[in-house]
Amino acid sequence: MPTKTASAPRPALATAKRPAVFIDGEAGTTGLEIRRMLEAVPSLEVKSVAPAERKDPRARLATMREVDLVVLCLPDAAAKEAVALMASLPGGGPRIVDGSTAHRVAEGWVYGFPELSQEQAAAVRQARRVSNPGCYPTGAIALVRPLVEAGLLPCDYPLTVNAVSGYSGGGRSMIEAYEAGEAPVFELYSLNLEHKHVPELKTYAKLTRRPLFVPSVGNFRQGMLVSVPLHLDTLPGAPSAADLEAALARYYAGTNVKVLPTAESADRPQRLEPEGLNGSNGLELRVFANAKHRQAVLVARLDNLGKGAAGQALQNIGLMLGVAV
Repeated sequence: MPTKTASAPRPALATAKRPAVFIDGEAGTTGLEIRRMLEAVPSLEVKSVAPAERKDPRARLATMREVDLVVLCLPDAAAKEAVALMASLPGGGPRIVDGSTAHRVAEGWVYGFPELSQEQAAAVRQARRVSNPGCYPTGAIALVRPLVEAGLLPCDYPLTVNAVSGYSGGGRSMIEAYEAGEAPVFELYSLNLEHKHVPELKTYAKLTRRPLFVPSVGNFRQGMLVSVPLHLDTLPGAPSAADLEAALARYYAGTNVKVLPTAESADRPQRLEPEGLNGSNGLELRVFANAKHRQAVLVARLDNLGKGAAGQALQNIGLMLGVAV
């Protein structure tokens, strides 16, 4: 009877390499939030530089060589420098999600608002350079662009956009002032009408007339309301509030953007607070109206650190790297 030989051990199955991400500027408010979110995604690896080397170009460049995607949470000038730094790497370097304002309307960059149009998510998925939208424009563009596309709002309409954000959107100095009790309860700002978010709002809402944008900040950490008042009789065809709501609902059907029915509801709420979506990547749109006076107010609610910043970045990272987030 032949001797039975022991079978050779099977080679271990190769483990798929996890895509790696580096957050350049991870010590800031948005960077910290993105890192917290990324660490909850087991299919991604997060790389860092030592705290003492965060401003060392050589240390940053060495880490950039090792990753598949870099998230920039830097001031505009520093973001431009980081992009130039990565351009020196083979193949143009890793893919980029830029959270600054530096490249939001720049040629060669894809605007990272996947629900912006039917083609936008695919464009983000294939892009090497993605500009993460601003928090205020995310709400305003979401409200305005579908109505411009539907012909309900002229692209040259004299549009006014009002918005209030939690103080976390104002950076470290504003956060410290509020948390120390040294800041006002509420304030308007950028009253020179030169807010840095206006160019992207105008561009991606498909407006030809510069909108009037009035931002404000309240004494709450995070959350946001963006509102657009309209005189319905000044719009083409004098649409009803229900027409506007239906156009928004059609535009965002099948997406994560929620259009909540309010236009024809007799018991619709007369108040709306800004913190209802905190801790989420949600975006809610509503149309409030007074049929007697033929007036309407479009309102977007979001978390300025969620869909307005870190949550949006995570959504874009997931699309670009083909990872569920």
